[in-house]
Amino acid sequence: MTTTLDHAALDDRLNQRILSGDFMGAFEDFYADDVVMQENNDPPCAGKAANRAREQAFVDSVAQVHAFKLLGSAARDDLSYSEWMMDVTFNGGKRVEAYQVAARRWKNGKVSSERFYYQKG
Repeated sequence: MTTTLDHAALDDRLNQRILSGDFMGAFEDFYADDVVMQENNDPPCAGKAANRAREQAFVDSVAQVHAFKLLGSAARDDLSYSEWMMDVTFNGGKRVEAYQVAARRWKNGKVSSERFYYQKG
């Protein structure tokens, strides 16, 4: 059985992997095969393959990362939350500074669901 402390440690390891720039490696290692991910109130995306493709498309759309920061995180029971800031230039030249919160639910040592909250614009 995974405890809250384990979830906090796993979440920290995941966040550190993301901060190192290994987005897709982190996804492969920390996300469940049946993961469900959701952006705001958009329809959820189910399954690791579908979410891998979605995440890879986002990574491929970024031309340059100017800043990527973890502003804070917390974990309790099987839930963890992290607040992020990113400043990126996308392919095509549009530069965006964005803030988002990732809410994760853990099961058997893997992220079973993740929902992102941010202001669209």
